[in-house]
Parts: sequence; structure tokens; C-alpha cells
Amino acid sequence: MTSRLPISPQVFAIFSALVAEKIGFHYDAADRELLGDKLSARAIDAGFDSLLDYYYFLRYDPAGAAEMDALIDGLVVGETYFFREFAQIELAVSEFIAPRVAAGGRPRIWSAACSSGEEPFTLAMLLAERGLLDKVDVIASDISARALSRAQAGVLGPRSLRSNAPPPPFAERWLQVTPDRVVVSAELRRAIDWRRINLLDASQVASLGQLDVVICRNVLIYFHDNTARWVVKNLAGALSAGGILLVGVSESLFRLGTALSCEERGGVFLYRNAER
Repeated sequence: MTSRLPISPQVFAIFSALVAEKIGFHYDAADRELLGDKLSARAIDAGFDSLLDYYYFLRYDPAGAAEMDALIDGLVVGETYFFREFAQIELAVSEFIAPRVAAGGRPRIWSAACSSGEEPFTLAMLLAERGLLDKVDVIASDISARALSRAQAGVLGPRSLRSNAPPPPFAERWLQVTPDRVVVSAELRRAIDWRRINLLDASQVASLGQLDVVICRNVLIYFHDNTARWVVKNLAGALSAGGILLVGVSESLFRLGTALSCEERGGVFLYRNAER
């Protein structure tokens, strides 16, 4: 069997529509070969020698749903690492989470599209360092079952630590680092409520209830604007009064339009749900 299946413009069109429908990722015509490579790898593993046959299987066969999950695992981008854009996490803890704990509340925080877990683990370490971890609820989600499995196991590759985001000294208590892997302490893994959530599914997002902090970073860039607008609406609807949404430092909601107010604090931008 060939190692690369051809993808015609017509087959690309139906597959890109299917992917956008299922997970929101947007592929334009320039991405045809990129998507074709990813589809080929999964289709061949599943025993297909035609991408069109693979499409019909995904779309119409009763067993297609399970295979769609496997394809999603191959499509999602797992580029994440500990202490990425850490200033945002520090701000959320210092100015939103800690004050709500001090006022007698139990803040609820959601790390959306967390991939293999480095972001929620970073948050949990900082909360633990400040004596807050047992006083908050931390939810972490991703659409990829494989990524969530890695996160729950807490055994990550060496690239989960990067030179551009050096870990603070307190990380030594929670991370066991060797040349070939990083192991996260069981205490941190148990402190996080892991969920499989599709950000396009409003009912899944709503099932999380009201949240004080939502972190959804470096995700919207993969969506078409209309899809991103829908996702932001879902996220905003999950925020409690005064709650905040954090997106990636290279992302902006201005072009999408949102009822959330943009604020800048100490060089960190956030989107806040006005008090009701």
C-alpha cells in the first residue's frame, strides 16, 4: 500500500468541511497538502487506500465515530509547554482567584483546549505555592482523548520545558525532570478535573457551569472567524459576573466582536464579564 494517498481539490473540499464541522479547524486551499498528509497517515493505518472511501466511512458508517476520534487526535496541535505566557497565569491568580478565595468564595477555573496538560499543571503549581490549590476547582479539557490520557498520566516529553519559559524554583517540588521525560506529581494530577470538551458544542461548555476564570489560549487562531466568534460566545456565556477570559498574547477578540470588556493590567490583556 502506498504511503501517501492523493487528495484532489474536490476531496479536500469535503474533508475540510467535515473537519470544520467536527472541531472547527479551518483549512484553506493552500493547506491541501498539509491536510492530505495527515489524512493519509490515518486512512492508511485504518486500512483504506482511497481518501474518498475513508471520507464515506467517517461520514456514514456506524463505526465512523470512533475513527473520527482517532483522526481528531492526529489533527489537533499539541504545541504547549510549562510556564508558557506565565504572566497571564500569575495575574489571574493574584488579581482574580486569590481575592475571591479571601472573600470566602471557591473560584472555578477552566483551562480549555489544554492538550497534554502543561497549562493546567502550571496553574496548579502556582496555586499550590500560594496555598490555594485546595480552595479552588480546576477543570482542564481537550477534544483529543489521546492528549487527555497523556495529561492524566502526567508523563511528558522533554520539550514540555523550554528555555524561553524557564521554570521558577518552586517547580522542583512538583516536577521530576530527567533527560528524556518530565513527570508531574500525583498531587497535581489529582487536583485537576479532566474533561473531554468540544468547544463548538455549546451544551458541553454549559455543562461546566459558571466559571470565574477561563483560559483558552492559542486556539482561536485555528478557527475561521465565524467559528471563533461562536466559540467566544460560548466561553463568555460560561463566565460568572466579573469573571475573565484569557486568550493567547498573539490573539485578539476585537475583530470578532464580544460583549466582554478588554482590560490591560501590568502589560497583560484580559477580557472581563462586566458585573451584573
